[in-house]
Amino acid sequence: MGLFVRKVKTASGATAVQIAHTRRGKQTIVEHIGSAHDDAQLAVLMQVAKEKIQAGQLAFDLDALTPAPVTASPTITGSRSRVLWDVLEAAYDRLGFGTAVDNEVFRKLVLARVVEPTSKADTIRVLDELGVPAPSLRTIWRTLARCVEQGWRDKLSQAAYAHATRHGALSLVLYDVTTLYFEAEDEDELRKVGMSKERRVDPQILVGLLVTPDGFPLEVHEFEGNTAETVTLLPVLRAFQTRHDVDDVVVVADAGMLSAANLNALEDAGFRFIVGSRISKAPYDLAEHFDKHGGVLHDGETMESKRVMGTGQNARERRVVYHYSAKRDRRDNHTLDKQVERAEKVADGRKPLKKDRFVKLSGTRRGVDWALVERARELAGLKGYVTNIPAITMTGNEVVGAYHALFQVEASFRMAKTDLRARPMFHHQHDSIHAHLTIVFTALAVARHLQDATGFSIRRLVRALRPLRDVTVNIAGHEITATTPAEGDAAAILDSLDPANFTH
Repeated sequence: MGLFVRKVKTASGATAVQIAHTRRGKQTIVEHIGSAHDDAQLAVLMQVAKEKIQAGQLAFDLDALTPAPVTASPTITGSRSRVLWDVLEAAYDRLGFGTAVDNEVFRKLVLARVVEPTSKADTIRVLDELGVPAPSLRTIWRTLARCVEQGWRDKLSQAAYAHATRHGALSLVLYDVTTLYFEAEDEDELRKVGMSKERRVDPQILVGLLVTPDGFPLEVHEFEGNTAETVTLLPVLRAFQTRHDVDDVVVVADAGMLSAANLNALEDAGFRFIVGSRISKAPYDLAEHFDKHGGVLHDGETMESKRVMGTGQNARERRVVYHYSAKRDRRDNHTLDKQVERAEKVADGRKPLKKDRFVKLSGTRRGVDWALVERARELAGLKGYVTNIPAITMTGNEVVGAYHALFQVEASFRMAKTDLRARPMFHHQHDSIHAHLTIVFTALAVARHLQDATGFSIRRLVRALRPLRDVTVNIAGHEITATTPAEGDAAAILDSLDPANFTH
């Protein structure tokens, strides 16, 4: 019986390396060493197999090297996630960020956040695991300070806009605002307790985000935590307008931005707008329509009216578009049923009195405000939009369609908060918060770009490419690099980013 190393082609095209023996003319597999997808991997596997047979006493016998006695097993001297890092760096440069900000430490902070968002100190560990040389923590803090001092966010915003307009000018931008809270007890000039949709009492800041119709970020701005949402819109748009010299673009924002003063200022600045309208005005706006057609509404139907907004010299007539959706009607009525059920429990004394909708107090008696319930049911399924765009330019359905793109801002906010973990934040100074949000903004742009280019979520992309590692193995003083083959999702991602197929 004699042991030997044999190579076998597999169905996938790889080369399997095995230790086998022959007995009475019959070959039997003793051990499967592994499968190689290139010459470097094959050389490593062959050497490992030979050493297993000869107990480390065999000659290093590769065609490209001079035979030499081997007295030690192959050792791994390095490992890095080269493929993932190359993909991230290529995206960063494709967006023009490498030219806008020529700083390798900032680049590493951004791309490491895409891979695994964590604290600045722990980013060093992430880079080490990726096999990327990591800066010191002192260098990181110096870089954050330089980010603010040298106005890198402005430069990155310019690069983002240049990328977004590479195929033509933008005709539509979307705006929304969110809150980021802090794990801190004390307020300062920026972090303040304010209105929180999550009913938190932690100090917070407001973040305004301007994006393209497909969710690619253009501007990010932070505001004091007790700032009213309505007053955040104009500063962001004016900065955008000044930075890029634009004056003919439609701005889409939700009902939180609706105020006569906001709309007048937008119009005076040369912007056209589509802003969500409060449904409570619908009975008055649509009185004529209901008189003519009764209360019957059809799925997908749009109705229009005019409304004067503002007072005195600031009063201006606005076009209001209403859209009815049967699906929205069912959802609204389901919500109303739950609210009425809670109001009835309060009225019956089965539930303590809180700020429940439809509860009517008459002295010490509690009851259900059925008139208010009926009025709410009449409005179920309706959504309103205020615009200064004439009907001859944009139909009611086009107005509705443009507004529905707002989900892209929400999607970008979700990505920033979850995939990139923009919150909670532990920074204590305004400049540190500014630098942190600049990194998050840049990472968001890279993530949105790669998602659009590949069709894979950024989490899935990182999960697929991170295990593809280049492993450097030392065999008798000779270094060989073995690469992990790309299969499944990884292969599909790399194929979509291949220059021959890449169009984004």
